[in-house]
Amino acid sequence: MTDYTHNPFASTHSLDTNPFDDPVTPTQHQSQPSPAEANRLDEIRRREADLERRERELNAKAENIRHHGKANWPPFFPLIFHSIKDEIPEASQPLITRLYQLWLVLLLTLIINMVACIFILLAGGEEAGRDLGASIGYMFLIGALSFLLWYRPIYNGYMKDHWRPKVCPSPSPREKIVLIAPLSTGAAGLIRTIQMFVKHYWAAAVLGLVATVGWIIQGLGNAYYYREIYNHHTAAGHTMEKAKAELATHGAKAYFTRG
Repeated sequence: MTDYTHNPFASTHSLDTNPFDDPVTPTQHQSQPSPAEANRLDEIRRREADLERRERELNAKAENIRHHGKANWPPFFPLIFHSIKDEIPEASQPLITRLYQLWLVLLLTLIINMVACIFILLAGGEEAGRDLGASIGYMFLIGALSFLLWYRPIYNGYMKDHWRPKVCPSPSPREKIVLIAPLSTGAAGLIRTIQMFVKHYWAAAVLGLVATVGWIIQGLGNAYYYREIYNHHTAAGHTMEKAKAELATHGAKAYFTRG
């Protein structure tokens, strides 16, 4: 009787299942990645995280510049934007940092030179008044022009990867003159320092000695960095012909601006 009452058209599948689904197969054991593959995946994740971090830092810097403006130097009265970390390629940052430090040494030397000239005047040095007047002029004139016509063009050159042959630091007669320091040159250099030591004016002598050391550092530093910058630009393929072409195309403004 059972065979006669059985419905041959009845489905053996539940109505809750989709007949078009792939057939269910027994669960297979999922293979674990090998140690080498796991290390590779970790390295990829680490690089992705590092790229995201750098992108956040760059965005934060750009946002800071947008909000606060580009002028941040000098700190007491910002006139220009100066940031070696943000504008100079990473490979050139140590060189530009040392050039900036050399310029700061020059500024400090000019100040010490002026103070030494004051003490030389108090010691009754010959033509000390002229030296003091000239030293005050040096402090403002050389301090400003050395930044605008020496350091800043080199800074801009490395920022834009241009060749700046006219403004590369090089030994100049200025270091030689102020180092020897004849009378009425505005420098408390070697001659003035010896005079003060002979006359036992110790304050003027010591300050003159410090100023003399500063001029020596300037001369040696300029000679060294002239060679470094020249070698760098020569290796990069920059030539005098390219510099002349740039000058003809952009004019003198290209040597002293950031654009």
